Amino acid sequence: MRLLFLFLDGVGLGADDPAINPFVRANMPRLRALLDGQPLIASAAPFESERATLLALDASLGVEGLPQSATGQAVLLTGINIPKEIGHHYGPKPNPEVAAYLKNGDTLFSWLRADGKSAALLNAYPPRYFHSIESGHRLYSSVPLALTSAGFPLFTKDDLYAGRALSADFTGEGWRSFLSFADAPLLSPESAGRKTAELAAQYDFAFFEYWASDYAGHKQNMSAAITLLETFDGVLGGLLDSWDDERGLILLTSDHGNLEDLSTRRHTDAQVPGLVIGSKSARREFCSGLTDLTHIAPAIQRMILP
Repeated sequence: MRLLFLFLDGVGLGADDPAINPFVRANMPRLRALLDGQPLIASAAPFESERATLLALDASLGVEGLPQSATGQAVLLTGINIPKEIGHHYGPKPNPEVAAYLKNGDTLFSWLRADGKSAALLNAYPPRYFHSIESGHRLYSSVPLALTSAGFPLFTKDDLYAGRALSADFTGEGWRSFLSFADAPLLSPESAGRKTAELAAQYDFAFFEYWASDYAGHKQNMSAAITLLETFDGVLGGLLDSWDDERGLILLTSDHGNLEDLSTRRHTDAQVPGLVIGSKSARREFCSGLTDLTHIAPAIQRMILP
């Protein structure tokens, strides 16, 4: 059983309020079709249909304060309640205390590596990212830190151009407009979704990190947030059209709330979506006992490493 983990940074299950929640206002027909016409909001969960299951997952984990990226992502990758162990939520990048959990061989990526399974982070990183890491001007975030610590490589510009990886915005527009790679491959949202399915099918476990959702939440720009979500819905449509439900699951979840409430530029303590797509039997096995972020890594381990 393969698994594609679509990690949407900073996406909680918010209120049915178009004044603050872009998920209510955005035109997202493919996502809503999965949820019997409902938007991705708190009142939609729990839900099960022929193709999708939606659960509301606790990201606060019994720790005071607002959930943060470094610890939230580390929990998703380890199954350990790291905020509780260190006494607080922390982010955005891992400090030495959080990094220790991601470098000690007890993450999803290291479990897969030890069992001989194939895994990849599908994002391609530009040359200046690697230069910043090597020069010490940038720290790895939790996901690439766990990946590289397990011995898996990060994809590069060459991988993007060769069609072996995806840009962080799926379509490649960011590589052209923000990174000034005028010849970067450019995909429509639907084509990017089909490419995501094609790449994920090459691995036992594929991970995609979509940080733009958290960035949009911090900017509090409703128009930009709606555009981002509608683009993502197009990607989701291409992905769903190409995905074989009998051969694998798609998991969409997050580390904390943010984008669902544009009345604040801060993170929120909202529950986050656990949206699982695939055959009903596999979904029910995966979702059994799934109530908070600590349950994600063990559920993935059960499915891929039975």
